[in-house]
Amino acid sequence: MKRLCAPFKKIWKFIVLIFLIILTFSYAMFQGGFVSWFLFYSFLPFALYCVALSFYSMNELEVTRVILKTDYNAGEPLKVTVSIKRNNKFPLFYLLVSDELDDSLKFFDQKTKAKALILPGLKKEFTYDYMIEDLPRGEHFFHNISLRMGDPLGLIEKEKTVPLENKIIVYPAYTELLYRQFENQFDQGMTASRERVQRDTSMAVGVRDYQPGDRFSWINWKATAKRNEIMTKEFEQRKSHDVVVVMDCVPDKRFEPIVTFTASLLRAILKRGAQTGLLTISNERASFPIRGGEQQLQQLFYHMAKIEAKSSSSLEKVLETEGLFVHQNVSFLLVTSQLTKRLIEKASFLGQRKGQITIFFIKGEEEAATENERSLIALANARRVRVVMVHEGNFAFAFSEVNI
Repeated sequence: MKRLCAPFKKIWKFIVLIFLIILTFSYAMFQGGFVSWFLFYSFLPFALYCVALSFYSMNELEVTRVILKTDYNAGEPLKVTVSIKRNNKFPLFYLLVSDELDDSLKFFDQKTKAKALILPGLKKEFTYDYMIEDLPRGEHFFHNISLRMGDPLGLIEKEKTVPLENKIIVYPAYTELLYRQFENQFDQGMTASRERVQRDTSMAVGVRDYQPGDRFSWINWKATAKRNEIMTKEFEQRKSHDVVVVMDCVPDKRFEPIVTFTASLLRAILKRGAQTGLLTISNERASFPIRGGEQQLQQLFYHMAKIEAKSSSSLEKVLETEGLFVHQNVSFLLVTSQLTKRLIEKASFLGQRKGQITIFFIKGEEEAATENERSLIALANARRVRVVMVHEGNFAFAFSEVNI
């Protein structure tokens, strides 16, 4: 409706402007005297500027949005530069520029920062910058930039919307973790194996050049003396230490810490040399096969950037119905913020058939475990299900030798 009325509104304002010019001129002609002519000549420059502005075309304005990069991590700042160029030096009283942000960015109270009032004057080029200090995780789009100009009297206003598409991807924040494979013996407590997962030092299959970090015991003295260079033994690759991480995607206030810890966990596993897969069930099921390498990490982080807490199935329901747990004999790491008796029972049942299952129980930064949660952890230990309680802000200690 507003779009239909816009042309008529412009015509009506132009008619009012012409009427005011005729009115002040008629007043000066019939009234005479210094005051009447002073009013007419004082109003005339503003009126002529309004007439000229009404014929000014905003199509000559070239607008560009500059974003230095497209990939960010959650919490990083984003600097956006909006540049405007034009061909002539027609004087512009003001120019209101507004970058229309995606809804996910407006929620973080950044909308006012994306607006700027510019006084171009006779300039042919002008820019303005704005910052989004704390980027939220997700995939964010920039669509349009709106321009508005007008005269000092407010009689003539012109608007234009410039479509400019930009997209940035904000990956989840992560914490540096030192991944260690948990031992299976429960009578030794909650300990983690410090052994690197990708080498089997029991069988050497060749030699290679020494690399920083190689152990002293790996040096092949015979080959070293023969080649006059330090050579170390090349060991056979151990059977792959395969891990599947399952992330709980039910709506919860601690969902962002869950995403952060899961991203940190996946990164630590892959950096350690193991292979991992990921299972999430949110709006739709997403399962990533067990692989290793940098490409797997990028693929998982891209998925984690867009994941939302929109699952209608609890984690215990996923364990009950998901066929992935039946057909794969791997280690399962579950990440959740809701510990229930049914979840422990399902994990215990699968653990007896498929091996060790570890539940990472995410809590707030200073949130203590309730009496019910402590009893559930004790029940899990009795049923040979490891529960590791991890507090937000202390993710780096998730694989410490003792977890309380």
